[in-house]
Amino acid sequence: MLSRKQKLIFLKFFSMFSVVRGYNILVVVIAQYLASIYIFAPDVPLKKVLFDVNLLMLVLASSAAIAAGYIINNFYDSEKDLINRPQKTMLDRLVSQNTKLSFYFVLNFLVLVFASYVSFRAVVFFALYIFAIWLYSHRLKKRPMVGNIVSAILTVTPFFAIFIYYSNFELVVFAHAVFLFLLVSMRELTKDLENIKGDLALDYRTVPVVYGERISKIMLSVVAVITIAWAFLLIFFFDIGHMYIFFYLCIVLLVVFLLILWRSKRKIHFLILHNMLKLIIVGGVFSILLIDVSVVLNRI
Repeated sequence: MLSRKQKLIFLKFFSMFSVVRGYNILVVVIAQYLASIYIFAPDVPLKKVLFDVNLLMLVLASSAAIAAGYIINNFYDSEKDLINRPQKTMLDRLVSQNTKLSFYFVLNFLVLVFASYVSFRAVVFFALYIFAIWLYSHRLKKRPMVGNIVSAILTVTPFFAIFIYYSNFELVVFAHAVFLFLLVSMRELTKDLENIKGDLALDYRTVPVVYGERISKIMLSVVAVITIAWAFLLIFFFDIGHMYIFFYLCIVLLVVFLLILWRSKRKIHFLILHNMLKLIIVGGVFSILLIDVSVVLNRI
């Protein structure tokens, strides 16, 4: 039986895990390693990829930077989140703002330590990444379109660290990156529709606030159609092995997404759409295994 003090420590740990979105970071780590094995370095022996200390440091730097980004974002959005996500906000507030900020600076310091193991260029890359996340959280996210585009770029950026490390400039790498960028852009715009109440209350100039719900739905539909077209492009013009199964499923889900979108009027509807996109993104991460299962077996 846990004592009261132990329960409080556990709750605070769970609160910080919620603030830094630990589950998202875990998915990013898995995605970076799978992308390294199948996309960035398909000809490198599996053990060499898995036990590459430089790759590990880049993954740790990315994870720490993302966690720090969630903390600073939580700090600036605390009032808005109280309106949009009251239950989650109450959990997040079990840890004081001072503790969060202290953890934020510690994480950013660790990012530079991890990056310094790889190279000075990696330090510069992640220093710019840290600054870009702060600038987005402090100013850019309140601007229509700019905030959405920057957020999508920041989400994809950790993969560019691995991409630069392996110097793989094949077209298929860019094709996958564009597809991910489009999905994340859709998720950001859907999230704005979901959080319009808090954005209006605190004068966040997001796309739905400035242009209205109908224009936002039109923009979201256009990006969805482009994403569907890009999925077909990946299926028919690139060697993606059995990953075509994921892309066909993704196309079906995006069509369903569009049907639900134009019937959506309440926050719960946009929450469902948001979760659909998250499911597609997470599914895309694990579907990388479908590119060629024998690749792993033959490279052990």
